[in-house]
Formats: sequence, C-alpha cells, structure tokens
Amino acid sequence: MKICAVELRSNEAIVCLLSLKDGLFDLPQCRTQKFIMQDSLDNEQMRDFQFAFKKLLDDYKVERVVIRTRETRGKFAGSSVGFKLESAIQLIEGLEVDFMTNADIKQKLKRNPMGIDFRATGLRQFQEAAFTTGYAYLGKY
Repeated sequence: MKICAVELRSNEAIVCLLSLKDGLFDLPQCRTQKFIMQDSLDNEQMRDFQFAFKKLLDDYKVERVVIRTRETRGKFAGSSVGFKLESAIQLIEGLEVDFMTNADIKQKLKRNPMGIDFRATGLRQFQEAAFTTGYAYLGKY
C-alpha cells in the first residue's frame, strides 16, 4: 500500500510518501515536500492546488491520503486556509482520504515504535509530523 501522509500547517500542505510491502517500509523520492497557498480567497489558486496535488498522487500511484487532524479551536487550532486545503484534498474525485488524531498517532507509536531515528530517513525536518502520521497509519496493516 502506498500512501501520502499530510500535515496541514497554516497555509501549507506538507506531504510525505510512504509505502508498506511485506512488512517493510519504503520512503520513495518525491518531487515536492509541500504545497504553499499564497492567497486563500483566490478560486483559481485553490483549483491549481487541487490539480497539482492530484497530479502528484497520480504520478506516484498513491492509493490513499492520510491527513493529521487539527484542533478546531484553542491555541493549536488550524487556520482557515488549512481547512480549505483539507476540503480541496477530500473533494478529489475517486480519492480515499483518512484522518488520524494526535491521540491515535501516539497510541499507534506506543504499540509499534519506529525502528529508525527520523534523521536517518533522509526527509526534511519539517516533514516529521507527516512522516509519523503515515508511519502510524501504516502500522495498523
């Protein structure tokens, strides 16, 4: 199974591709690590984001997207742009989208700890939350 794990932060969609086959994790190279929205009110830019995101998924033959959920209120609440990006991803025709809460991720990592230090993955530091989301999600398979 190949997935794209997503962390939505402010006006960014940070992505990490992961796959699991025969109990082995793989981190395929990806041409982009994040998408940035400049203007959340621009319809054309939202369509461009959705098109580019779908193209990435098609090119890498991603089967499913897993999004790390954000709080809707309080100190760590997600931004309005983040929720728009989430909607744009969910509305991609034929795409399976799942969500994981921070509590779910912690619970999965407790039962199935990562066997590798994040720095050894070769990913960028800002991708760590997306990576742990994907790792925790695939840990159930």
